[in-house]
Amino acid sequence: MLSHRYVFVGGLHRSGTSLTARLIAALPGVAAIEGAPVPENEGVYLQGAIPHTARHGAPMQFATDPSQHLVEGCGYDRLETRTRLEEDWAPWFGEGAWRVEKSPVNLTRMRLYQQIFPLSQFVVVTRHPEKVASAVAKWVDCPAPALVDHWLDAHDTVAEDMTYLHAVLVLRYEDLIADPQASLDRLAAFLGVETAQIPMRIANGNTDYPDAPRMSAIQAVRAARWGYGPGETLPRPPEVRHPLRAVREACQAVA
Repeated sequence: MLSHRYVFVGGLHRSGTSLTARLIAALPGVAAIEGAPVPENEGVYLQGAIPHTARHGAPMQFATDPSQHLVEGCGYDRLETRTRLEEDWAPWFGEGAWRVEKSPVNLTRMRLYQQIFPLSQFVVVTRHPEKVASAVAKWVDCPAPALVDHWLDAHDTVAEDMTYLHAVLVLRYEDLIADPQASLDRLAAFLGVETAQIPMRIANGNTDYPDAPRMSAIQAVRAARWGYGPGETLPRPPEVRHPLRAVREACQAVA
């Protein structure tokens, strides 16, 4: 029996996963990977249980690659995977009842991680597909409409995966920057811990992309499931799954 539980944070690149993980790490009883010689202290680089090369986790590619969609019953659904992950991550975590691990590829590994860490919980971070497309354009040689399509295809898979998860919270980047304290309070309620004060100044990164290309009408129909429309973020209640009704209600009650 592990003395800690994991909260895995996942999302497409440039969606706000690093910011979200830092906020979770500010909560009492939560340990995070610190001081690791890898990008953004991402645990995926610190483990040898699941191969991760330059071709794995590539921005705007991994989330629609069937070979990187890891679910219960796949080849990594083994005790050896869990044991190796624990051994490789352990040196980088401090003490805490929770351990937060953030890697974009967690977005396509949630079902596997739930299977090998049954008490784990998941935070899915989304950001407006138009803004994500603009933010990753410097890395990916692909037209904006195709990048938005990738976002939509990836999140269709996420929506299906979420039906298999016991405990998952969707956090929109737009909601986080609009009210950081409320977002942190909701994360605390999701983990069942006391909340904390926001530990940093949070800027609105979406203002960096005022000319982001607009979604098409067809794309907008699919994006509406996540509360996004052409050039706008739509009002949407928080989406949370948890086996305890008290936790669900606490998350939803955060103003």
